[in-house]
Amino acid sequence: MILNMHYVYLLKLEKTKKNFYIGCTSDLRRRMNEHRSGNTQTTRGKNPELIYYEAFIDRNLAFKREDGLKNSGSVYNALLRRLGLK
Repeated sequence: MILNMHYVYLLKLEKTKKNFYIGCTSDLRRRMNEHRSGNTQTTRGKNPELIYYEAFIDRNLAFKREDGLKNSGSVYNALLRRLGLK
């Protein structure tokens, strides 16, 4: 049985006021190729570097985690502290 995983990921960006980008995808390799090749408006020209990801079996849990990171400063800052980025 093949599981369809979903990923919440954190990119480090250059040349931007926001130093990080948070996203969610079911195909992390494909999505990273899109970011690196400039096919995404939000990270184009910002040299995105994958620095962290979490894998989920349940799509809804992945979206809930992404939402928590994007909309809760305490959750976002806790992750950055855990990664030694803050």
